[in-house]
Amino acid sequence: MAVNLSAPSAASLHPVPGVSIGVAEANVRKANRKDLTVFLLEPGASVGGVFTQNRFCAAPVQVCREHLASGDIRALVINTGNANAGTGEDGLVRARQTCIAAARLLNLAPEQVLPFSTGVIMEPLPVDRIEKGLPAAIDDAQPQHWLRAAEGIMTTDTIAKAFSRQVQVDGVTVTVTGISKGAGMIRPNMATMLGFLATDAQVDARLLPALAFELAEGSFNRATVDGDTSTNDSFIVIASNKAKHAKITSLDTPAGQALKGAMLEVARLLAQAIVRDGEGATKFITVRVEGGKTGAECRQVAYAIAHSPLVKTAFFASDPNLGRILAAVGYAGITDLDQTKIDLYLDDVHVAVGGGRNPSYREEDGQRVMKQSEITVRVVLGRGNAADQVWTCDFSHDYVSINADYRS
Repeated sequence: MAVNLSAPSAASLHPVPGVSIGVAEANVRKANRKDLTVFLLEPGASVGGVFTQNRFCAAPVQVCREHLASGDIRALVINTGNANAGTGEDGLVRARQTCIAAARLLNLAPEQVLPFSTGVIMEPLPVDRIEKGLPAAIDDAQPQHWLRAAEGIMTTDTIAKAFSRQVQVDGVTVTVTGISKGAGMIRPNMATMLGFLATDAQVDARLLPALAFELAEGSFNRATVDGDTSTNDSFIVIASNKAKHAKITSLDTPAGQALKGAMLEVARLLAQAIVRDGEGATKFITVRVEGGKTGAECRQVAYAIAHSPLVKTAFFASDPNLGRILAAVGYAGITDLDQTKIDLYLDDVHVAVGGGRNPSYREEDGQRVMKQSEITVRVVLGRGNAADQVWTCDFSHDYVSINADYRS
């Protein structure tokens, strides 16, 4: 059960002019489930993306990188149930076949299609089933089908993830809507996480790659469920350029900042939704590290805490065994760390001061916080003024069960 996360409603998701979405059942892995999604973009749209840093990246990731270089993307094809990763040259051939099949139906060049896959690794992609399902997905395409798309890209997710916002840009109402999927094998590093974010704002195409990177850095790259960077992580940003305002040529202008703020809000909600729906998660945990010399070392410490199985299982048990957090701070890799300057807080509870137990700390106070469904861990390093944070969840018995049975 997702932690304090409700299913989105179709009515809460604003259509993005210039973007239509269709979903079909192609039986990629299982029958009677939505598993094939297409995004159709009207001429003039701009697309940017960031992808997994896993060197064993999936075939569709490789093809996406090639096709994005062409600069004129008109369609996205997303399948669930099969990751098309660890499939060698044959996987690349099948990913390209998917693009060719969609291009034929849409009267496009294959290079104008981006393929995405998520699911089981090291199994051949059933491209014949995808080809058979594409006409139904294309026929289903409507601007309002964002919720159907959020449902269609799910794998072990228990709940669809979709958010929408509107913002004024130069006096014109602009829409930002996005979906994501992911629950396990989650530690985006870019960039089995997929995210798609679209706006009708007019944005100079040259800004899209940098915008996608900045949005990912402020959202998906601060989320982790289990520390595993997937072979397929992809985050795509689309600007349909349909809104009636002057084209944004710099993100540092008031118009650029307004748009980026709205897009970052949606991206963060999507990233946090992945953590809230982490496999077997019962708690949503913010790990904030302050007083570092650089943001990078703050993230280094935050991830050490967030990835520790001992820390994560203690949170699941509501056990204030908080020495485990201090131990993670110590082995994070900061060689000149002075432990006598470290303070640790659990929400409003001051646990450790100057590297040792706070004389006023009481076990029952720590346990009170640990029983909450949302918890903030705050570490003060005493080394500088930098700060950063990541979002994670606990490890429960269900995490092991879900991943042990995933291919069954």
